[in-house]
Amino acid sequence: MLPRARRKARSTLPVADLSWQGGSPDVAGLLARMEQLRNAVDQAARALLREWRAHPRVRVYQPSAANLAAYIALRRHDLRPIQSVLAALGLSSLGRCEGHVMAALDAVIHALRRMQGARVARLKIARVAGAITRDPVLLRRHTNRLFGAPPAHRWTRFMVTLPAEAASDYGFVRDALKQGMDCARINCAHDGPAAWRRMVRHVRRAERELGRPCRILMDLGGPKLRTGPVKTGDALLRIKVGRNARGRLVAPARVLLDASQAAAAPVPAGRLAPREPLPLAVERAWLDRVRPGERIAFTDVRGRKRVLTARRRLGADRVVATLAKGAWIGELTGLEHAPRRGAKHRVSAVCAISARPLEIRVEQGDALLVTREPVPGEPGRFDRRGRLLQAAHISCSEAAVFGALRAGHQVWIDDGKIGAVVETLDERGAWLRVTHARPGGERIAPGKGLNFPDSALPLPVLSPLDRADLDFVARHADIVGLSFVRSAADLDALARELARRRRGNLAVIAKIETRAAVRNLPEIIVRGAGRHPFGVMIARGDLAVEIGYERLAEIQEEILWLCEAAHVPVIWATQVLEGLVKRGRPTRAEISDAALSQRAECVMLNKGPFLLQALAVLDNVVARMRDHQRKKTAQYRALHW
Repeated sequence: MLPRARRKARSTLPVADLSWQGGSPDVAGLLARMEQLRNAVDQAARALLREWRAHPRVRVYQPSAANLAAYIALRRHDLRPIQSVLAALGLSSLGRCEGHVMAALDAVIHALRRMQGARVARLKIARVAGAITRDPVLLRRHTNRLFGAPPAHRWTRFMVTLPAEAASDYGFVRDALKQGMDCARINCAHDGPAAWRRMVRHVRRAERELGRPCRILMDLGGPKLRTGPVKTGDALLRIKVGRNARGRLVAPARVLLDASQAAAAPVPAGRLAPREPLPLAVERAWLDRVRPGERIAFTDVRGRKRVLTARRRLGADRVVATLAKGAWIGELTGLEHAPRRGAKHRVSAVCAISARPLEIRVEQGDALLVTREPVPGEPGRFDRRGRLLQAAHISCSEAAVFGALRAGHQVWIDDGKIGAVVETLDERGAWLRVTHARPGGERIAPGKGLNFPDSALPLPVLSPLDRADLDFVARHADIVGLSFVRSAADLDALARELARRRRGNLAVIAKIETRAAVRNLPEIIVRGAGRHPFGVMIARGDLAVEIGYERLAEIQEEILWLCEAAHVPVIWATQVLEGLVKRGRPTRAEISDAALSQRAECVMLNKGPFLLQALAVLDNVVARMRDHQRKKTAQYRALHW
């Protein structure tokens, strides 16, 4: 699957006879083939440029568009037979010509002519050398337009997804910038304008204090499809104590009896809490009488008697208590305060526990209905003998997808954890057969991602919410990220919206996360880079689901090559140092992935509790790799064994 412009007619050049098995290569024949190849590439590139001529509106991008056209024209040919002969002669095998295609072809042709004894004018040689050295200059120029100048010790920029705490914790933002953040990413799918405004304010303040520039990228949510709500069951809360392998108590559960306004929100059902105090909303008048050391008795929903012991007060309206045995608590569970023997007992009901969604679990081979109507999902129902009475069902956040679904189309749920295929469609929705789930089944929760890689979904790239968010983005961001791009027309839609807000020059990053985006990538690049400071993000999460994990490495490479030919910066994203960011310890494969990431112009780290440590590790790895690799070219510094 490659960019559409590459999938046109393949080469008919007679190159197969050039494969070399030893002896003296036919230099004259090779030269003729190279001249023929150059002419074919030149003609095809000119034709592509005529198709694109209306789109590179920024003059500075026109040389890069010409090189991209030449690269696409070159890659329509199978070059492998020629490459093996060129390498045997000690010449460039064209394997690193992405940024300077015509100059690379000319350099090889000049060398072959010299080998034939012909003279080549010095001016021609100088012109070729100048074009080859201009390649990294153009890429650097376009990258600097997007991200600003790089740090002195590395050319790869670091992008950091800001967590919600960045809105309230200035110190975190300052530390991230100090550790190497070059671009702060705000995801418009989370939080809201008030939190975004505080994040922007913190980034700008840190810039001033540290004297380090930092661009702000705001990612629009885009047409992300998700599972709908799930029918709720009982409002129950499990409180779990810590026990060792022998079942002995090692950590009592800690509960925060809370009568403040902060306790008004329901506690999520099913939460476990031996490590941090679990908030339980109670009545203020009742809590006022509770003192440290006093006991609070209750009977849980299973009929088991339990006792909380008050440990300490946290101000006037909160008390920390401990529980030595696990319990299940429901709304209206009575907490009975017994201050001393013989005293009057006072009872408070637990005030707010949200009902927990029912568990929808599917296994390989199961039927699953995706409903047209937004009805709450339910698990499958079975009779006493295990025979299916009603298949599990879940809704989709966008009803328009059903018009594009056909029997045989793939459906992936929750970042590829569950795979299915459409069997039939009816008035209720799409009937799926689960084809991929781990042994024991997978749970389908509300709000999880849905991918339809085989279906041409009739969804606009900008939702009404995205347009509303653009008002904020246009005022505060340096870069806007466009999610789920499928074609160049999506870039046109964004450009029109930016022009209405008088920000037509705002930098744009196109997130490549669908099959259609990969197929249409040349046109997407020309339309975007020809109008704005522009970059391409390889969003490896959704992209892997769309194209298949086994093809991700191949497609990732091809995106890198195409963007290098276009002199367009690439952002390497999704699960970079994920283990380190989330758990404080990287896997071996993550370090290798981080080392490879320096081939891109920017690397994105996602949010997590160990983000600052991950920034330090990434900075170390990428700075070291700078001395070993530049894009596809190995750098041979001295080694000492």
